[in-house]
Amino acid sequence: MRTNKNAGFFPGAQGLILEEPLIFELSVPGRTGYSIPEDDLPDLPESVMPSGNLMRDDIPGMPEVSEVDIVRHYTRLSTWNYSIDHGFYPLGSCTMKYNPKVNDRTVSLPGFANLHPLVPPKHAQGALRLMHELGEYLKEISGLDAITLQPSAGAQGELTGMLMIKAYHESRGDRDRSIVLIPDSAHGTNPASCTVAGFTTKTLTSGNDGCIDLEELQSQLNDHVAAIMLTNPNTLGIFEKNACRIARMVHDAGGLIYMDGANLNALMGIVKPGQLGADILHINLHKTFSTPHGGGGPGSGPVAVNAALEPFLPIPRVIRTDDTFAWDYDKPMSIGQMHNFYGNFGVLVRAYTYIRSMGAAGLREAAETAVINANYIRVKLREHYQIAYDRICMHECIFNDLNQQKFGVSTLDIAKRLMDYGFHPPTIYFPLIVKGALMIEPTETESIETIDQFIRAMIEIDRETKSQPDLLHQAPIRTKRKRLDETLAARNPILRWTPDLNFPSQPD
Repeated sequence: MRTNKNAGFFPGAQGLILEEPLIFELSVPGRTGYSIPEDDLPDLPESVMPSGNLMRDDIPGMPEVSEVDIVRHYTRLSTWNYSIDHGFYPLGSCTMKYNPKVNDRTVSLPGFANLHPLVPPKHAQGALRLMHELGEYLKEISGLDAITLQPSAGAQGELTGMLMIKAYHESRGDRDRSIVLIPDSAHGTNPASCTVAGFTTKTLTSGNDGCIDLEELQSQLNDHVAAIMLTNPNTLGIFEKNACRIARMVHDAGGLIYMDGANLNALMGIVKPGQLGADILHINLHKTFSTPHGGGGPGSGPVAVNAALEPFLPIPRVIRTDDTFAWDYDKPMSIGQMHNFYGNFGVLVRAYTYIRSMGAAGLREAAETAVINANYIRVKLREHYQIAYDRICMHECIFNDLNQQKFGVSTLDIAKRLMDYGFHPPTIYFPLIVKGALMIEPTETESIETIDQFIRAMIEIDRETKSQPDLLHQAPIRTKRKRLDETLAARNPILRWTPDLNFPSQPD
């Protein structure tokens, strides 16, 4: 079988196998993937047929293939996608955990899947009840008083929180509070959310222990500070041990505590952010509460707040009167609507299912297991890869490439080579305060056997660094596509397929 000129070899049961040709390369003039006898065509009136200028008999460049070829093409492509159902997905700060299939069965129930967002509340009582109960569960988990399920992602949850902080201060006549303090160990979207909301940001430097420097924090607090955006655990995988003290300091200065909840997978069922002094918390349902995500969605970023901020939550909100649920728009201090209709409902159903199936004890066990798994990897690999902050971590551990740089091997090389061992690469070069960072988050999903396989692969890559560094520079070599020039791809992307004129007459 011929292989596309951009394709590579990959190991198979019978040795080296060549990739299937692209669907365009199978095209044969006049071949079609359907056959409808003329007698079976419906007798449609001309009024429902497209006008002549919309009918195209010849579309240049479209492949002409049989049905079996088109089915095989798309089926084959689907097997090339890496997902959590294929293997370990150690993306740090992303919590790519297993998504139980019962979640998908629940969201596919006709009463949920076929429900139109404009249906009157009296015909959507089941959906409204689910949203109300989910909100109650998230309030309990967060330790806060009120919640909106409306934001459709963590970043939108951040923006929602920032707009609420702005509205809160303005309602008190405190319009000079225009600064938000952001630790250098916070998530990367935090500064953007603040800027969009009209705030100016100032960076707080981490101390040698990976936590916020309290002296620097104190020096930055003044009457212009509106809030601090605290990621806890932070992106170094470290718990901010002074969280309560930080909250008191900021509150005493008149500011608010916004807690980025993207790393809640390390805390749920163990500690409530509200107990740490958080005034606002966004929750990534598509991370912590097990909904498939990646490639831009789907997401959901509910925002929980304390009682003082409740009047500013987005509208509408689900309310309950006896056994009836309805939408409440009567919130004159609300920041308004952040999302069309009521949020990403499918994600809400999946998160509700996950919480109900796990129970309180199960959620706590998931968080504890995630922390244990991360520390297991940290200890097993610290003789081979330098640890950025060698202390007990939470749900993720951070290494760097200083040991491998001695042999000319970079973090990128390590990540690319890991693909040859069948693992998705971890997050690399983030957080930015760790040069050459490798951020690994195993979550609670993975078994000890899978984690040990990953550890053995990482140790073998370290061995190859010393014995075959050029191999790592070329990696990956066993994947469908070999290493790409990522800089060129970003600056000059090829967005359109072009035919291989040598196919199929001559070999590569």
